[in-house]
Amino acid sequence: MPVQYKDYYEILGVPRTATEADIKKAFRKLAREYHPDVAKDKKKAEEKFKELNEAYEVLGDSAKRKKYDELGANWKSGAEFRPPPGWETFSGGQSRHRGGGDAQEFEFQFGGTGFSDFFEQLFGSRMRGFGSHARFAEDEMAERGRDIEGDILVTLEEAMRGSVRAVSVRRPVGRSMKSETCKVRIPPGVTDGQKLRVAGRGEAGRGGGDAGDLYLRVRLAKHPDFDVEDHNLIYEAELAPWEAVLGASLSVPTLEGRVNIKIPAGTQSGQKLRVRGRGLPTRDSSRGDLLVVTRIAVPAKVSEPEKKLWEQLAHESKFNPRP
Repeated sequence: MPVQYKDYYEILGVPRTATEADIKKAFRKLAREYHPDVAKDKKKAEEKFKELNEAYEVLGDSAKRKKYDELGANWKSGAEFRPPPGWETFSGGQSRHRGGGDAQEFEFQFGGTGFSDFFEQLFGSRMRGFGSHARFAEDEMAERGRDIEGDILVTLEEAMRGSVRAVSVRRPVGRSMKSETCKVRIPPGVTDGQKLRVAGRGEAGRGGGDAGDLYLRVRLAKHPDFDVEDHNLIYEAELAPWEAVLGASLSVPTLEGRVNIKIPAGTQSGQKLRVRGRGLPTRDSSRGDLLVVTRIAVPAKVSEPEKKLWEQLAHESKFNPRP
């Protein structure tokens, strides 16, 4: 089934030769601009934020980027696209089965998950089905419908507070597509890769058999300020050299507003400072931590008076980084 081609390089505003650092920098800049919490037009920003996340999900992953680049640079954004042979193996598009029944592919499509049909065809798992289980009922074979699986983009704010999302499932019925909408509960503390089960929303059963289930695999949305490690949030804080040497009070963001932390004198680049209980919730109702990773920034240019001060410091200091 053809879908609309997505030019992820154009979405992030970077050339196809962009480095990993260039792509990350471009994503973070745009994600800050279009983050729904700060944008004035929240609906428009939410769609743009999802689009940016999808682009970074592909271009920020070396394996996905390599596979995407194999499509070539001549695709026109918005043009109809059919995945070439061989993509099924890479994307998980081939079905696998649990229990009896032959494996087969299904033409299911999802809406409201945060990913486009283009992404789902190439990198998602929307085509994955699981084997059926058969039982006898009233002298006829009753066959349970197969389970289906897809991906759902979850923001860190949703992982913090939980939410309920409306997800539509489009499935083939004869020669047409039938769409059904279901509510998906995203509990606080969900983790990347966790599967959310929606009972009875998979393939319809046959001969009076039960319908299969829908499984949505959580993909945590990339955030402009934080990386995620288990239930901990990681924030990189840039320090001026004198702040690292003398110590300072620093305001850093959290998902619930800013907090002040103390930078100890003599802080090294790459040092981790822990702010307890400011990470994501866990299943036992506790909280992960915020890990502030320090990076010492050096001015690219200095004025003549500043240069003289640095030269004076270099002359008087007994510090030797290479003992």
